[in-house]
Amino acid sequence: MRMRPEPAYTHGQPARTGILWINLGTPEAPTPAALRRYLGQFLSDPRVVELPRALWWPILHGIILNVRPRKSAAKYATIWTPEGSPLKVWTERQAKLLQGLLGERGHHVTVRWAMRYGEPAIARELEALKAAGCTRILILPAYPQYCAATTASVFDEVWRWAGGLRWVPELRFVNHYHDDAGYIGALAARVRAHWAEHGRPERLVMSFHGMPARTLQLGDPYHCECRKTGRLLAEALELPPEQAVVTFQSRFGKAKWLQPYTEPTLVELARQGVGRVDVVCPGFTADCIETLEEIDQEARAAFLSAGGREFHCIPCLNDDLGWLRALADLAERHLAGWPTRTPHDPAAAEATRQRARALGAAM
Repeated sequence: MRMRPEPAYTHGQPARTGILWINLGTPEAPTPAALRRYLGQFLSDPRVVELPRALWWPILHGIILNVRPRKSAAKYATIWTPEGSPLKVWTERQAKLLQGLLGERGHHVTVRWAMRYGEPAIARELEALKAAGCTRILILPAYPQYCAATTASVFDEVWRWAGGLRWVPELRFVNHYHDDAGYIGALAARVRAHWAEHGRPERLVMSFHGMPARTLQLGDPYHCECRKTGRLLAEALELPPEQAVVTFQSRFGKAKWLQPYTEPTLVELARQGVGRVDVVCPGFTADCIETLEEIDQEARAAFLSAGGREFHCIPCLNDDLGWLRALADLAERHLAGWPTRTPHDPAAAEATRQRARALGAAM
């Protein structure tokens, strides 16, 4: 086995702790070429498409990657910002604010961010943490609900990176936080703030990313964790059962997926005479193509075309301070036992606190 060279090390140098905040991924640009690279990596992951390669490869390379990139690029173009992909913008900001909040609490940690697909790649950011002297790394996925296609795929990539090391850092992994009180509280506060400004809807639809229905029968806890998040959020908002609806979006292919489906549910609500719906996407911690285009554009159009009068897409948690405090609480619990509170470099610790204060003042 050939192992990669270790970064420069001086005996006696202090050990550091790192956190890697990881989201799903995004293309580098809203162009067919960029989407082809991104989708090629994403749809080649056996955690995402659980089909034999001999069956899936001709479909992927012969049809999908020749047709879908142009259509997807047009959708990405409708949400692209001057700073780039919204998912990239929010994920980077979340990592910086998380480091600032932990610094204010006295933790001397290095927080970086990565994407499972696309850039910055997980392996590259782990290398950067290791080069910075981190001998302890907390892997923190941006997915509140555990799913083999997302959370486990992140873990796979981390272990692939670790498999080529001589000196493997101490690693910890956060599996899920679908029922975390701080996360649920931040979601509820986000919804209440929207209602305070825009009034209340007749229905609150909580839309989660879909997965093939067979994953539930195969033992994946994702469906159950989405349902629990939805129930806890409805309880926190004191909503009666008939006003809170859990649905699943982003179907792909002809197989049966987790139900009920989001867009058909919205169409049916409109046909039943429901005039206003609000849609919140608790499974996404940052706004992205699935929330900004699929929900706020496609689902909106479907609801209004079916007779609905008013549609609101409630923004994701993004850089909400309550959410980031909850994320810092979560990180603190998983860092327990690691010596993060004793600054190895007082000047660096003070710089971290100053950055935290500056970021807080800017929010």
